[in-house]
Amino acid sequence: MILARVKGNVTSTVKHPAYVGKSLMIVQPINEKGEDKGASFLAFDNASAGAGDVVLVSQEGNTARQLLGGKKDPFHAVIIGVVDQVVRTKEI
Repeated sequence: MILARVKGNVTSTVKHPAYVGKSLMIVQPINEKGEDKGASFLAFDNASAGAGDVVLVSQEGNTARQLLGGKKDPFHAVIIGVVDQVVRTKEI
């Protein structure tokens, strides 16, 4: 699971049939302090997230396929929840 911030959505006029009716978002991985960490990537939205939301993302194809489609659909990452608050309990 990856903690990320939604940067915005992606719009396309031509898409794979498995993508019809699904929202594709640009997400930026962040650390627990909200600082950017690594490169942004695309994830399908399964949690009604919006730009600026902190989200939990699964970047594993099998999880995305189980939530969004069939066994052969080309999904890689999916937003599985919107994070209300990040609490750091102790120094790691």
